[in-house]
Amino acid sequence: MKGVLWVVVLSVMVAAWMPLSQCSNKPVGVARKEDIPYIKCQVCEKLAKELHRQVQNKQAEIAPKKISEYQIIEIAENVCNLKKVEADWILRIDIVEKEDRLELVEQDSEGQCNSECKTIERACQEVIGYSDTDVAEYLYSSKPDIDSLFNYLCKDLTKVCSTKPPPVPKDRAPGEPFVAKSSKEAEMEKLLKSMEGMPGAPGMKMYSRDDLMNMKNFGDEDGDDEDDDDDDEASFPSKLGKVLRAKENGKRDWKQMIKKGIEDTSVTLKKHANKVSNHIRRWWKGKKTTTSKKGGKTEL
Repeated sequence: MKGVLWVVVLSVMVAAWMPLSQCSNKPVGVARKEDIPYIKCQVCEKLAKELHRQVQNKQAEIAPKKISEYQIIEIAENVCNLKKVEADWILRIDIVEKEDRLELVEQDSEGQCNSECKTIERACQEVIGYSDTDVAEYLYSSKPDIDSLFNYLCKDLTKVCSTKPPPVPKDRAPGEPFVAKSSKEAEMEKLLKSMEGMPGAPGMKMYSRDDLMNMKNFGDEDGDDEDDDDDDEASFPSKLGKVLRAKENGKRDWKQMIKKGIEDTSVTLKKHANKVSNHIRRWWKGKKTTTSKKGGKTEL
């Protein structure tokens, strides 16, 4: 029964979020690797602050218990992964051009994740690399302040801030403007991230914004059913026909996903019901046998 409930909840959430995701036909952002050397030290500085903040928040959340090293490792492993809530801080940063350098400017709200967001994520992953357990151990054993953590992570361990970043080339193409998310979209993405790996939700999968935009026919005007719809489109203007066709294709994809989730859940429930039925059948057969034996003894 839990499985069915989760599928229904997910279906409602998808239905609420789908218009927000489908409204954008722009290409998915890709990290600009050439920008990483200009922002790597700044990313490391913000990473150190974020690690310190999240560890402190976790400690306050579980008090009076003491935070474990495993919990700190989990934070360090997820803090540079945009599919995890620990990396939501990246969504609030804008890369701004300032003369011959790039500056990371924190915004009041989360923004759409395009190439700048992906670039910061990639820089963050390059900074922490395989050092996440070392950083976690340092946080657990030394309990450093932010400055000490910055020196350890960005100067001693990774050395990304040991030298000054190079000047930005004059012919560098400017990045996209920061576009804030709506509060509804930000809330929905957080809910989806928090539900990842949750027990009792068979067949559920966590999809990032990029995953959704890459799905077949998702936000694409040229769907597989284009030929089938040509007759229906004849009486409409061409642009309107494309919009209607894209909308219909998107609906079919979502319906198929939801239908598959329900079918998977039905199979699981059916197996469980069969097991219970078999147990009851064996119990009833044993009860009848016992009753027959008792009846035979009475007649004797």
